[in-house]
Amino acid sequence: PTYYGGINISLVVSPSYTIYMGKDKYENEDLIKYGWPEDIWFHVDKLSSAHVYLRLHKGQTIDDLPKEVLIDCAQLVKANSIQGSKMNNINIVYTPWSNLKKTGDMDIGQIGFHRQKDVKIIAVEKKINEMLNRLEKTKDERFPDLAAEKESREREERNEKKAQMQEMKRREKDEMKKKTEMEELRYLVSEWSQRLGTSS
Repeated sequence: PTYYGGINISLVVSPSYTIYMGKDKYENEDLIKYGWPEDIWFHVDKLSSAHVYLRLHKGQTIDDLPKEVLIDCAQLVKANSIQGSKMNNINIVYTPWSNLKKTGDMDIGQIGFHRQKDVKIIAVEKKINEMLNRLEKTKDERFPDLAAEKESREREERNEKKAQMQEMKRREKDEMKKKTEMEELRYLVSEWSQRLGTSS
C-alpha cells in the first residue's frame, strides 16, 4: 500500500492545517504523483530533506497562508533534513503542488519547477524545539490509498461543478420564464390600452 511517513496537524491557528511528509524518496514520489491543487510543497533549498506538503483550506492560496503555519512547515522540513537539521540560517523553498515538474528522466522523488517565479523562500535561522515537540504530539502515521483519495476528491469536484452548471441552467431558465412573462404582460397591457383607446 502507498502511505505517508507522517501526518502532522498545525494547531497554531483555527481551523487547523494538515501537513503530510514523505518518509523516503518512494513516499515522496507518491506525494508528488497524487498531490492536490490545494497542496503547498516545502523542501530545504539545495540540500536533501523530506518533502513536506501543507494542504490549504478550500479557496485559500499560497499568498494568504498564515505565517505561523508557514513557520511550522519550515521547521518540520529543516528538522527532517540530515544536513539542514545541523545548520543555522538555511532557506526553505515552497511552491504550489501544481508548480512541481516531474519528467521521466528524473530520479525517484526528484522534481523541478514549471515556473521558477512561483517558488517562494523562507529563511530559518535555527531549530525551534518547542515548535517541533508540539508538531510531534500531533503526528499520526497512516497508510491511506493516495490514488483513491485523489480520485475521490476529483469526483467531488466534478459533482460540485455539475451542481453549479445545473444551478446556472435553472437560473437561466427562470430568467427566460420571467422575460417571457414580462413580454406577455406588456403585450396584454398594450392590447388593453388600444381597446380602451378605440372604445372611448
